[in-house]
This record gives sequence, structure tokens and C-alpha cells, in this order.
Amino acid sequence: MTLTSEQIVSANKANLETLVGLTTKAFSGVEELIELNLAAAKSAMADSQEHLHASLSVKDAQELLALQSSLFQPLAEKAVAYNRHLYEIASGAGAYFQGTVEGKAAQAQQAFHALVDNAAKNAPAGTEAAVAVFKTAVAAGNNALETVQKAVKQASEVAESNYKTMSANALNAASATSTASRKPAAKKR
Repeated sequence: MTLTSEQIVSANKANLETLVGLTTKAFSGVEELIELNLAAAKSAMADSQEHLHASLSVKDAQELLALQSSLFQPLAEKAVAYNRHLYEIASGAGAYFQGTVEGKAAQAQQAFHALVDNAAKNAPAGTEAAVAVFKTAVAAGNNALETVQKAVKQASEVAESNYKTMSANALNAASATSTASRKPAAKKR
């Protein structure tokens, strides 16, 4: 099978378009990350100022402890929200890249199968057994690749599930800590 100059130009154009798309998505992800970090920094500064003013207006140690304990729950919620948003940015970009790579791999696989079929049709007489062995090897390689892709997808799903569970547990722990520290200590008589 001989490639024509039009096929080569077409393939290069498609590869360039893919590269531009991937680069655009990468820059988009970086922009989202910058926006997230700027919003988090602004929020942290505003919260710090608010808590500083509140700290300066406390009248006794018990009120200071109550103020400090009231910080746990909102801080944990903000940390979980930040991490969730960060995860969404990363997983969105990763899914785009994975989809693009899988699409290109499928195209390459189809082209390779067409090449193998063409070579099999034009093979000299008496080489049918060798061609059959080669086709079997290609099929086995494709099956192995599909198995790996499924395993990676399953591992990603497990990691996402674990992340969600960990976030929920962190929020529950912060809530319990905050609630426990707000309860007034029993007075001794």
C-alpha cells in the first residue's frame, strides 16, 4: 500500500488539528486552575480579616475557644469544595485527552487492519498459514489493549468513588469536631 501526497498532507493536517485541540484544552484547564486559586486566595483573605475582627472583640477565653471551634466546619467545607473543583478540572481535562487518544488509537488500529488485510490479499500463494498466525497475533494484541483500557477506566472509577467517600468523611469529622467543641463545658459545683 502506497501513500499518496494527499493522504500524507491530510494526515498531517488532522494531527495538527488534534494538537491544537489538545493545547487549547490544556490552556483552558490552566485558566480554570488560576481562576480557582485566585478565588480561594480572595476568600481566604476575606475570612482572615473577618476572623481577626471577631478575635479582637472577644471578651473571655471561653468566647475565644468558641470562636476558634466555629472555624473548623467552614474551613473543612471550603477545603473539600476546593479539592472537588480541582478534581473536576483535572478529570475533565483528563477525560478530553483520553477521548482524543482513544479516538486516534482507534483510527490507527483501523488503518493497521486495512494494511494487514491488504497485505493478506496480496500475499504469495502458500503463505496463508503465516498470514493467519499474524492476524491472530494482531487480534490478541487488540484484545490485550482493550483489557488494559477497561482496567484503567475501572481504576479511575474506583479512585473517584474513594475520593468522594474521603471528602464526605472529612466533612463529617469536621462537623463532629465543630459540634463537640461548641457544647459548653459542664460547670463544676
